[in-house]
Amino acid sequence: MVRRRVPLVTLAVIAGGLAVGGLWWWAVLRLVLVPEQSGLVEGAVAAGGWGLSLLPVHVTAPAAAGGRTRAGRAMEGAGGTRVTTASRPRRSGGGSGPS
Repeated sequence: MVRRRVPLVTLAVIAGGLAVGGLWWWAVLRLVLVPEQSGLVEGAVAAGGWGLSLLPVHVTAPAAAGGRTRAGRAMEGAGGTRVTTASRPRRSGGGSGPS
């Protein structure tokens, strides 16, 4: 079995994410369970975390110059042509062409 060392920065990011997530859950539970004792801080933390969840997750960074994304490579067919399931636009006549 190969052991891989996890960089310290990765562990710090994971620990930070867990801490922020725990803080958000604490604020939300406090607002739900004891609303009369919760204050501005709990409301701000809960609203801020909810607002972050509304960010569009489909937005990604542009691919590096000359490189393609994994989705772009997956859409390539034989000979490097792009394969798509989109239909072709209709001709102005609307009927079928000559056979």
